[in-house]
Amino acid sequence: MTLAKGSTDRTLLDKTFRISLILKGLDGLLELVGGILLLLVSPAQIGAWVRLLTQHELSEDPHDLVATTLVHWAGTMTVSATLFGAIYLLLHGAVKVVLVWAVLKDKMWAYPWMIAFLMAFILYQSYELLVAFSWGLALLTAFDIFIVWLTWHEYRAHRTRNANTPAGNAARQT
Repeated sequence: MTLAKGSTDRTLLDKTFRISLILKGLDGLLELVGGILLLLVSPAQIGAWVRLLTQHELSEDPHDLVATTLVHWAGTMTVSATLFGAIYLLLHGAVKVVLVWAVLKDKMWAYPWMIAFLMAFILYQSYELLVAFSWGLALLTAFDIFIVWLTWHEYRAHRTRNANTPAGNAARQT
């Protein structure tokens, strides 16, 4: 599997890897935007927006799961929780965007970092799933596991290809 420039013979796995990375990168950008918004908006403002956005749904169905969960979540937000969320999203998003960009540019150093970064979050997310299961987090964790597998596969392919080139052999001998 290769993502070398000019390569037009890409396998389904190559395309899946590239699309998955792009989705991960877009997710990282959304996390950056979310982190910035959490820094700029107070918990009270978030609560007011949530009530405004859910009032119509709750007037029709006062037991709507999504709307009642959002209202409850917004009502329990604190300044410290909002700050933690902002910092978490900003750091997670920034690292994700940098690593995705580097892997898409075939920077060999980024592959192990991407795998380690995702594994750390998979472990944390697994703990969270045990404490408080949610389908969203379960799907995110499954997607992260899939990306780790694709990244490992791509990394091994790059290492094998580099080991079989004169430049790769010379680099190993020095």
